Amino acid sequence: MDDRWLVVGLGNPGPGYAGNRHNVGQMVLGELVRRSGTALRRHKTNSLTAAWRRPGSALVLAQPLSFMNLSGGPVAGLLRFHKVPLERLIVIHDELDIPFDRIRLKQGGGHGGHNGLRDIMAAAGAGDFIRVRVGIGRPPGRQDPADFVLRDFNAAERAALPTILADAADAVEQIVDDGITAAQLRFHTTSE
Repeated sequence: MDDRWLVVGLGNPGPGYAGNRHNVGQMVLGELVRRSGTALRRHKTNSLTAAWRRPGSALVLAQPLSFMNLSGGPVAGLLRFHKVPLERLIVIHDELDIPFDRIRLKQGGGHGGHNGLRDIMAAAGAGDFIRVRVGIGRPPGRQDPADFVLRDFNAAERAALPTILADAADAVEQIVDDGITAAQLRFHTTSE
């Protein structure tokens, strides 16, 4: 289908990880599922998925059930199953190199040390997909980044999180409706 998109929210499975910074991609996906009025259901690709028909487009909303670093298999399986070309894949993920509460949108590029992206690129055979990068900032002091991403958001961050999740979900919708350039103009300018 020419109008079909695959939107994937990255994170780790299970309630113990649900509030972690590393799971912000799944949190944004949850906002999109809420907006769609549907529910996630188990899919044979080791994912939870929901279908959202919008004017002019059909979205497959997906949450891999694998750990973040093994996201590639489920994502590649979903691309094949739904016959979605790589350029219509949108991956929502946390980004250490972007300040907390900022969103950046990008088409293609490397993995930047993000193991979830690395695994998707290896499984899909290329990296030419769209990324919705949700800033979580750098860890304070000498805290190990791997430890930082697996910690829950603090109280001040949790208070700001609903707005950030809504903005990231808006960015996904605008990418689908108007293209990535229009979405970048809106979200890169207003987040400064």
